[in-house]
Amino acid sequence: MNIRTASYEDLDAIAQLELTCFRPAQAADRSVFEGRLGVYPDHFWLMEEKGQLIAMVDGLATDEADLLDDLMYNPAHHDPSGRWQMLFGVITHPDYRRCHVMTRLLAQVISDTRARGKCGLVLTCLGEMLDFYSRFGFQSEGRAKSVHNGLELYQMRLTFSD
Repeated sequence: MNIRTASYEDLDAIAQLELTCFRPAQAADRSVFEGRLGVYPDHFWLMEEKGQLIAMVDGLATDEADLLDDLMYNPAHHDPSGRWQMLFGVITHPDYRRCHVMTRLLAQVISDTRARGKCGLVLTCLGEMLDFYSRFGFQSEGRAKSVHNGLELYQMRLTFSD
């Protein structure tokens, strides 16, 4: 398995993975990824097996402390020197779930984010995922301010101490 950052040529594979992992009403559409890739392709972490995209993490860097909905849809909020790495999509193809694929990918994302000198990472998730992210050191901050797709989301933060 190979981990790398994205390029614009990955747009179709990224959009397809999103549709495979989420119901259409919850999935970000192709135009959202097109905008993100146009601004911060190096903030997409892709995991491939035999040339096929099997998992992805993406998000922008910002000085905003909380992950708000507008950050997800407006790539202009990306600030390469921003203190916080926001994570929007943390997705694994259904055929590769429970195979520790995301464990390996998130470890790389955390390592790269630390190496970039960020304060840490912020994400939102469903309540059923709180335990998974806590294994990486993320702390729940309670209900998220995000109302993305009307879901009950929780904000989690991993703060680097060094």
